[in-house]
Amino acid sequence: MDLSVVIVNYNVKYFLEQCLHAVDNASRQFETEVFVVDNNSVDGSCAMIHEKFPWVKLIENKHNEGFSKANNQALRIAKGRYCLLLNPDTVIEEDTFKKCISFMDEHADAGALGVKMIDGKGKFLPESKRALPTPAVAFYKIFGFARIFPKSKIFGQYHLGYLSQDETHTVEILSGAFMFLRTEALKKTGLLDEDFFMYGEDIDLSYRMIKEGYKNYYFPKTTIIHYKGESTKKGSINYVVVFYNAMLIFARKHFSKKNARAFSRLINLAIYFRAGLAIFRRFVKRVYQPLIDFLFIFAGFWFLVPLWEKFRFDMSEYYPPAFYRFVVPAYILIWLLSIYYSGGYEKPVKLWKVISGHLIGTVIILVLYALLPEAYRFSRALILLGTLWGLLTLIFHRLILYSAGFSDYELALNRKKRMIIVGFRDEAQRVSDVLHKTQIVPDIAGFVSPIDSDDYAYLGNTSQLPEIVKIHKIDEIVFCAKDMASREIIRIMADVTGTPVEYKIAPPESLSIIGSNSINTAGDLYMINFNSIDKGRNRRSKRLFDIGVSLMFMITWPFLFLFLKGYRKNIGKAAQVLVSSKTWVAYCGGTDLSGLPLLKKGIFDPSAGLRDPDQDTKEKLNIEYARDYKLNIDFSIFWRSIFSI
Repeated sequence: MDLSVVIVNYNVKYFLEQCLHAVDNASRQFETEVFVVDNNSVDGSCAMIHEKFPWVKLIENKHNEGFSKANNQALRIAKGRYCLLLNPDTVIEEDTFKKCISFMDEHADAGALGVKMIDGKGKFLPESKRALPTPAVAFYKIFGFARIFPKSKIFGQYHLGYLSQDETHTVEILSGAFMFLRTEALKKTGLLDEDFFMYGEDIDLSYRMIKEGYKNYYFPKTTIIHYKGESTKKGSINYVVVFYNAMLIFARKHFSKKNARAFSRLINLAIYFRAGLAIFRRFVKRVYQPLIDFLFIFAGFWFLVPLWEKFRFDMSEYYPPAFYRFVVPAYILIWLLSIYYSGGYEKPVKLWKVISGHLIGTVIILVLYALLPEAYRFSRALILLGTLWGLLTLIFHRLILYSAGFSDYELALNRKKRMIIVGFRDEAQRVSDVLHKTQIVPDIAGFVSPIDSDDYAYLGNTSQLPEIVKIHKIDEIVFCAKDMASREIIRIMADVTGTPVEYKIAPPESLSIIGSNSINTAGDLYMINFNSIDKGRNRRSKRLFDIGVSLMFMITWPFLFLFLKGYRKNIGKAAQVLVSSKTWVAYCGGTDLSGLPLLKKGIFDPSAGLRDPDQDTKEKLNIEYARDYKLNIDFSIFWRSIFSI
């Protein structure tokens, strides 16, 4: 057996599918076995493997065993003279295995090998080659010196930025996303250390290879795509804690006591620093837009109120300080909440949602105003003036920031994504049909042939892509993996990095189209999802329905005994829904919910009104409810069920 490929999967079904297609293409010249160790995914990954890749040796864990333990499960039974640890969110070239095996055969001192990695936009990933994270190296990385001076031999050691990314080098640390291992060396060093749940195990294994007298090579003669960030979200606090705790385990294991203590202090400082930074960033990301809106509207009241006092009462300071301290902030909070629940803070920005939310907020304020005692009614005119001022500032400052290039203020101007599809006509048409059924609105300029062609049905061929992109003002290129070699796709992505165009890859016979716009964000995934309950607007609508129904239920409870049995007990259920521990309508119980969006436990379910529905019926009802959600469905289920509770 030449090669054993080990892939650990956790809820990245569509990326795994694309990865396995590429592995299959690269394996045909060698005797290869492929293991997928699934860590209890709930997205249908295992079913997909059974259906599309029956030749894969699938290990299905009943719990998430972590990266190291899952890899070791396959490595213990692997038969290849080489083993490859491969992330599921990668795409390899057709000759990647051939080149790696040839290099390892020619370099008997090589214990492990890593390759050049690029992200979903064709940019080089610096973690393709790294140095040992000594206290000094880690300090420069943690506190940003490595980013400021990436080419420095002192500050840039973590990613070895001073070494050419296009030349072969011996390095200390390789990435676990693609780690090509000599089995003989692995037997001497031992398998992955299972003390590392996730992160750090690649550093530990790389270092143990060196201690056993082997060399680790960075080998850029083959390139892979790594959609970095799919299985984990690197901006999360959990990532910070898990990653730096892995560094602590490594330090205690390999450093002297003195250095380990120094490293531990540094890492503990880093955990607090990075976790605090992550919390601050998350907080700022969520509140800065509403905060800017608040300040603009509040500033307007400071300007408008004195003018109104002078015009209406011919005096200043007519309204008490409490008006500014409590009443105006209350107005603004109602406006902002209304905008939020109307979808005004979704990205890209939809101005009509901002406007409608603001106007709905005004209606709510006026209704509440009419219900207040006379002493607390300050001025309807100021509410209306504030509404006008709010509309102007909310619209114009968004337009200004959008024009200035702020990505968070990108406007949804109903401009379709201008796309080209690279592939032969039949497959390109299939991919075009899939795109038109997804959540995006594509504007497909045409097809591009993978080879030279005189067929006028194509805009041109791949050698003309730069000109095609420029002339047709293309936003996105979609590659048909069925018709194009991974190597050619990767070459094009790496060669055309200077343009703002984005890339996607469509696996054969798949309803998913995959790509990644940033090394730090999850990759974009186009798939047929109809009106999924997981959409932001549907989540908000469902929560508003829950709140509204619960409030009405509780307000009218003195009369419910005339109609409902056990009404006292069900007041408690309404309270649970109100505090968001339950929802009025959710999935049918006792069914397989794999791959369905998560919902809180429901009081009622879509099987209401059916007599003893079987398991299959319930599962179909769940899928339909999740796939094509409408608010009136919740209302209908609630109405059918309420008189039976």
